[in-house]
Amino acid sequence: MVSIKISVEKRADGYVAYPLGLNGAVVGEGASYDEALADVRSAIELHIEAFGADALDAESAVLEAFGAETTPAG
Repeated sequence: MVSIKISVEKRADGYVAYPLGLNGAVVGEGASYDEALADVRSAIELHIEAFGADALDAESAVLEAFGAETTPAG
């Protein structure tokens, strides 16, 4: 069993969740944190079912994830 880190963002219209270190684009969303997490888990399962082991990026597994904020120059 592989562990996949998931980033969850709170937005004005709900929550968005996406996995880190997975090949391809996978996103989940929901009105609550738990709904977004459940949605992205389901999307990950379908993605791995469709693409098999190629969906997992074993060479660049995410060990830690950090959040940061910056202001663009301009």
